[in-house]
Amino acid sequence: MTARLMVMICVSDRERARAFYGDILGPVLAIGAPAIDPFGDQFPCGAGFIRLTAVPGWQPGQYPVLGWQVDDAAAAVAALVANGVEMLIYPGLGQDAQGLWNAPDGGARVAWFNDSEGNLLSLTQQG
Repeated sequence: MTARLMVMICVSDRERARAFYGDILGPVLAIGAPAIDPFGDQFPCGAGFIRLTAVPGWQPGQYPVLGWQVDDAAAAVAALVANGVEMLIYPGLGQDAQGLWNAPDGGARVAWFNDSEGNLLSLTQQG
């Protein structure tokens, strides 16, 4: 039996979300072209998939729903910002000017941002 991870992301505007994941995140985070069906959009990403599904009246939560582990967080953040993504800065957390937070134990660098639908996403570089 073969199993691959599929992350299910709820969105309010499917076309806008498809453009964000494909055109904005895709080139930076190696997200492939989506398979589109009547119920959602399925993007290959790594060894798994990201599936976007429109849900009427849906509202995003305040916690991360998806994150990527990257080799160079500063480079990934710079590439996303160049594509129009705004990194989130949380007052008092001690992030740098790029929005990167360094874990006190030096084990990780993390940045957070929202997708086009308000879902909270993250990038992590392990120390």
